[in-house]
Amino acid sequence: MKNRHRRFAWIAVGVAVLSVAVALVLKAFQSNLVLFRTPTEVAEKKVPLDRAFRLGGLVQAGTLKRQPDGLTVRFEVTDTAKAIPVRYTGILPDLFKEGKGVVVQGKMEPGGDFIATEVLAKHDENYMAPEAAEALRKAGHPVKGEIFAGEKPVVTQQPTK
Repeated sequence: MKNRHRRFAWIAVGVAVLSVAVALVLKAFQSNLVLFRTPTEVAEKKVPLDRAFRLGGLVQAGTLKRQPDGLTVRFEVTDTAKAIPVRYTGILPDLFKEGKGVVVQGKMEPGGDFIATEVLAKHDENYMAPEAAEALRKAGHPVKGEIFAGEKPVVTQQPTK
């Protein structure tokens, strides 16, 4: 075998190994990708039923129900246009309250309930995920005084005394 042929063979093997590595990384990335959805998108069946996704909005007031086992809770997440029932078993974050922002991760059940595996509560009065704020704006809900990650703060004027 000539040097030129041997060099070509090594280059071909290197390209093949690199291609397999890139394919494996992309497959792992795709299987771990979790998309953010709004209750309106879920109600309109624009979500994958076989994959996990994140559902964000507000915990609808009056819907929080604790089960007798002490760990299971039921509540509804709304974007003020539609509401999706959620069931979660576990310890809720301290900041989790009715009327506050929440992002839950999990899958839709065929019966229409969202089975959450993780609950993330809004961590500050001045922050809301940009996607959640945009969904609330589209639904006609006023979103005041929020600060978006990576943007300039929104300054609201205080009345002078």
